[in-house]
Amino acid sequence: MAVATSDSILARSLITDRRSTNFGLKNEVCRGKVVPCRAGGKVKGKGKGRVEVKAAVQIGGLEEVKKAKEEMGLDVVSEEELREKGFLGMRKTKLVCTIGPACCSPQDLEKLALGGMNVARLNMCHNTRDWHRDVIKKINQLNEEKGFCVSVMIDTEGSQIHVLDHGAPSSVKAEEGSTWLFTAQKLEGSPPFTIQANYEGFSEGIEVGDELVIDGGMASFQVIEKVGNDLRCKCTDSGLFLPRAKFSFWRNGKLVARNSELPTLSKKDWADIEFGVSEGVDFIALSFVNDADPVRQLKNYLYMRSSRSTRVLAKVESLESLQKLKEIVEASDGIMVARGDLGVEIPYEQIPTVQEEITRVCREMNKPVIVASQLLESMVEYPTPTRAEVADVSEAVRQYADALMLSGESAIGPYGQKALSILQMASSRMELWSREENRQSILHQRRLGVSLPDRIAEQICNCAVEMANNLGVDAIFVYTKHGQMASLLSRNRPYPPIFAFTSDNGTRMALNLQWGVIPLLVELSDDDMEANISTTIELIRRKGLLKPGDVVMVVSDLTPTHINSTAFQSIQVKTVV
Repeated sequence: MAVATSDSILARSLITDRRSTNFGLKNEVCRGKVVPCRAGGKVKGKGKGRVEVKAAVQIGGLEEVKKAKEEMGLDVVSEEELREKGFLGMRKTKLVCTIGPACCSPQDLEKLALGGMNVARLNMCHNTRDWHRDVIKKINQLNEEKGFCVSVMIDTEGSQIHVLDHGAPSSVKAEEGSTWLFTAQKLEGSPPFTIQANYEGFSEGIEVGDELVIDGGMASFQVIEKVGNDLRCKCTDSGLFLPRAKFSFWRNGKLVARNSELPTLSKKDWADIEFGVSEGVDFIALSFVNDADPVRQLKNYLYMRSSRSTRVLAKVESLESLQKLKEIVEASDGIMVARGDLGVEIPYEQIPTVQEEITRVCREMNKPVIVASQLLESMVEYPTPTRAEVADVSEAVRQYADALMLSGESAIGPYGQKALSILQMASSRMELWSREENRQSILHQRRLGVSLPDRIAEQICNCAVEMANNLGVDAIFVYTKHGQMASLLSRNRPYPPIFAFTSDNGTRMALNLQWGVIPLLVELSDDDMEANISTTIELIRRKGLLKPGDVVMVVSDLTPTHINSTAFQSIQVKTVV
């Protein structure tokens, strides 16, 4: 197959039978020297089915390299990991930490960032907007002053019908046999054994004997008396009761349907969204999404409200959302599998298969997916996880989820940093094992592109990953404006890491959630692709992160501004000498 610069040639050549194919590389290399590939190196192949790269580009010893920025756009954690573990040792599964009272100081946030936190999640159910603003400021300072790259996500509260509050600033232990009053009356302070519901009709249709479940099973109560709209309940399963907890009612083993006409996005949610936009957050996660309409509504609002590209994630946590999964995934920019609330609405035994199905659909449709809730739940109280929890984490990694998320483990638990390190170690080990066992997940190649350029970009990324895996290249370099091609490469889950160079900071922060992508903020030329390649490779080489003999694959989705500009939709393989 000749990897050419013409879209029409590419469209024809990409479907060539790879068993009789030779990959040829473009020889028009700006300021570079074409040299034969080294024999016996990583780019190799003999006999039938051989994949041959006829030429690579000599990167070392460039006479001219554009003057670069003093600081590369590579974050300090990725740089250190690359130095320590090499390209193939870099962790690809992203890590999300919920920020709460236990980890909101500058020192704790920095420790989480050093531990591998890619995204900081702020749950708008808890704390004040001033508190959240202060945390966002601290994270921005870490990024700007200490070279981290941590994105910020806010998580909306959702319909008030689901929320209870005991009034205390931290968690409260509900002991088995204790009696509690659940009321919609406005309370002052935090009376003992009293819980305030945020929705006046919270007890409509509820009967004596019904079961009230807190946060998907953190604690359980039985209704023993109904007085007006108030419920008096006895704790049947002791556990932690978090501030602004979510709840559900069960009767005879079945979920009690709540006939509420409250919208998915409440007035408080819209105020929180406006707050998030003004603070420049990177992601907004919508709670209790039952169909695609609220996702489209929010995306339209954000498009009109702000020039910044804020990604919208939908939380799958109800039976209704599962029934309309594909339309929700298609409308959103990503999915969070909220297993705690989801586990309340479907049988426990279905959770593993549902999680895998959601992950598969998201990957097919090229949307990042976060596996969340109760990953290391025991570490809210204890310094070590159960072996079953570690196995659960490893299974999510084996399913190629883009990200794993800590909730109470980091927000309120005393061992948040240790929990993060366990996620990091477990995910890195499972990734290595999967690669060694060649357990690359076979992806049903659902065609995403409609226009010819989009279909070409998709095919380029599919073939580029296959080439990268077969040739054993060290890294994939992608030059991107909006992150689309980096995302398409990530979708194929390549063995080598994907270094995504972009001049748009919003794109950089969004790519923080994509599996295997290390985003870098650099100045890119719209007209001289070879200058982009030469400059960025030389900058990384000067840092000692590239060494002679390393092989990188290069793709791009940048659009040239002049007709006679270098064609950008191509695959190149370059060897550092």
